[in-house]
Amino acid sequence: MNTIQLTPEIEDLIAQEGLRLLAERDRIYRGRFEELKREVMIGVEELRRQEGINAEEVFSELEEDLQQIEAKGFPMSQK
Repeated sequence: MNTIQLTPEIEDLIAQEGLRLLAERDRIYRGRFEELKREVMIGVEELRRQEGINAEEVFSELEEDLQQIEAKGFPMSQK
């Protein structure tokens, strides 16, 4: 197995870059989480105003769409 010797400066640079990337990923995740929370609250408010949609209708429409896709030769489910 081949090994490479890194200088302490390079090791520090790699560690700092790794920490920077982790912090950036965390910032992105937190931002997306806040966005999702806002979207959920919009949905909750719509439901309170009785502006929601019927789940059975949604699933029925999705099933119809799936059947149309499969009819075109694109199998989407395993039966």
